[in-house]
Amino acid sequence: MNFLRDYFIFLLLCIEKYGLCQSNNGGMYTSSDIPTPAPKFITKGHLYKAVIGDTIILPCKVKDLGSYILLWRRGTSVLTAANLMVTRDTRFKLVDGYNLQIANVRIQDAGDYVCQIGDSEEAKDQVHTVEILVPPSVRPVPQNGQITARKGSSVTLECKASGNPVPNIYFYKKNSHSQYHLSEGSTLTLERVDRNHAGIYQCMADNSVREPAYSDIELTVLSPPEIIAEKTWIHAAEDCDIQLVCTLHGDINSEMMWYLNSFLLDPTDRRSMYSKGDKYILNITNFQQSDFGNYSCVADNSLGRTKKYIEVSGRPGPAEFLSPTYSGHLDRYNLTFKIESIPVLEEIKLLYRKLMMNETYQHPGKWHDQILHPSVQRYDSRTFIMSYIIIALEHNSVYEVMVQAKNVYGWNEVSDIHQFYTRSYEISMEDLEYVMSSISLATRTASYGDKFLIILNVLMVVCLMMKR
Repeated sequence: MNFLRDYFIFLLLCIEKYGLCQSNNGGMYTSSDIPTPAPKFITKGHLYKAVIGDTIILPCKVKDLGSYILLWRRGTSVLTAANLMVTRDTRFKLVDGYNLQIANVRIQDAGDYVCQIGDSEEAKDQVHTVEILVPPSVRPVPQNGQITARKGSSVTLECKASGNPVPNIYFYKKNSHSQYHLSEGSTLTLERVDRNHAGIYQCMADNSVREPAYSDIELTVLSPPEIIAEKTWIHAAEDCDIQLVCTLHGDINSEMMWYLNSFLLDPTDRRSMYSKGDKYILNITNFQQSDFGNYSCVADNSLGRTKKYIEVSGRPGPAEFLSPTYSGHLDRYNLTFKIESIPVLEEIKLLYRKLMMNETYQHPGKWHDQILHPSVQRYDSRTFIMSYIIIALEHNSVYEVMVQAKNVYGWNEVSDIHQFYTRSYEISMEDLEYVMSSISLATRTASYGDKFLIILNVLMVVCLMMKR
């Protein structure tokens, strides 16, 4: 019916434009039989791309149109005939002659638009193709963006995107300060998930049409409680105050409990328990002899129980070495270390040995031990610092040293091994200062290549100094 209506309108326009006359013998004829030039399109068919909601103009200019009628049609539907708007869609109109304007374009406006010289002997068409570009949109699967997985399992995050052209999808992991790219594609698979995988993931859809679109997926990982003890060994003494801290990761509904030597602890006038976020704290004031022992922080949920131990002892803490690795001397080494101890240190045991080594093997020598009764310097209320010079060493050698300390509560554990090296040659401070000042002065304005040669020459001078 629409086609018949459009054809009827077109026929009426022809009659209106040309009119009808009767000849003397009653026959029909046109007002003139003078031949006219054939109409010709000036514009050319083209592909037009427009973003949804924009306005586009499809040009149609004809030379020598004369008395011919110009039509715009889409498929079998006539949109315009001459200057008459046939379509009832108010978004369409003719501008600057017969150019067709489409305002607020929609997805369904995509397709071919034909500008046609309607009543020429051979119908002439000009075709414009319209492609509607659609900005990206994206949604998570499932739509609520919430995914839960058990620790150790595999989980797949998925986002679906739409738009024209088809958008690319990128996955990112959010953290408190930034985000980092993980993968490209509509899915992201995470293997053997743990608490570090939990958090907010963001999928971004981008097709270069306006701004990218974003959507978040929150991943929750169910696991037995995971506890991290801030310190596994704490030094204490009578009448002092101490604090034990355990951090709980995982199920926030887990309950933290504190034990001393396997006995459940309750709050007292000297003992308080509280939490700050994911940190659980045990405070003990006016520490007593009975408070020494092995503490544990324990948490459990439906998936399991976790326990971490913290030893509270009056014995000194392990020695922490402060000396540099390389000695400034041929036959001695200035060993400096600090030890945590509230009571005064009574004795310090020093053990050292030489390493017999070459390019193919390493063999430790015999331990030498010395008991020191130091006049150590107290760094603060909990820390002592001591220096001791180990003498009668061999030059150009590697040594190992350990330290053990004792206070009123007993000996601490032997420290980790500290390794140091004696020098093979000795350079005086005056010579060293001269070398450094020479390098600085000579290379200040030299080129890169010259700097290398200067430093090489200075090093040769150093070698000569060491042979003196």
